[in-house]
Amino acid sequence: MAGRLWKLRQRFGIAAPKVSVRTHMPWYLRWLGLAVLLAFSAALAAWMYDAGRRFAGFDRSEVEQEMSSARRELASVRDELTRLRAATNSSDSKLSIERTAQQKLAQQIRTLEQENARVREELAIFESMLSSETTSAAPLSVLRFKVEPDVIPGEYRYRVLLLAAGPRRGRDFQGRLELAVSLTESGRGAMITVPGAGDPDSTAFRLGFKHFQRVEGIFRVSPKAKVTSVQLRVYEGSAGDAKVTRSVTLP
Repeated sequence: MAGRLWKLRQRFGIAAPKVSVRTHMPWYLRWLGLAVLLAFSAALAAWMYDAGRRFAGFDRSEVEQEMSSARRELASVRDELTRLRAATNSSDSKLSIERTAQQKLAQQIRTLEQENARVREELAIFESMLSSETTSAAPLSVLRFKVEPDVIPGEYRYRVLLLAAGPRRGRDFQGRLELAVSLTESGRGAMITVPGAGDPDSTAFRLGFKHFQRVEGIFRVSPKAKVTSVQLRVYEGSAGDAKVTRSVTLP
């Protein structure tokens, strides 16, 4: 009995253990407080990091301003480059148009010059036909013989204008023409005949006309050779001797 009283005194008396009363906090308030603490810690860490960089001489705001300024300058340079490219393309187009117009004009001038030369030749033919001096002259004459270098090295263009007059007028002239080309190559002189033996273009050198005939063509030599003179030889029928000859000297 005494033992029970002693135990009751220990539990409810002065010697009883202390009891603490705590207020119960909901779990979501605990998580909210933890989140606020973490956010504050992150903001504090970011501020300290930024403050450390500024203290070390690196200012993020200044860098961002410089980058923004650099982007604006780059955009301005790109716009200027685009404008200059457009202006260049426009200039190139205008230059191309001008060159094309000049080429066409030069071609028209050459055509007119050729037509003018042809008209002069025909006028000379008619004057020769009507001239009494020509009537009493040789029955075959060379009104024009010209040789000049062509565009491609080693190529030469020749032009011949023949007139049948005198007693032969009214009859067809049948024959052929031949070119004796004198040239130099590597310090040595040589002579070639156009057309050569077995030349497939020999038919272009045949003649057959009543009043006049114009002959034009190209002969070729070595690109390293220099033509010094060309002699025109006109043969009648199958004769071995030339009926008419004419020579030109090239510069």
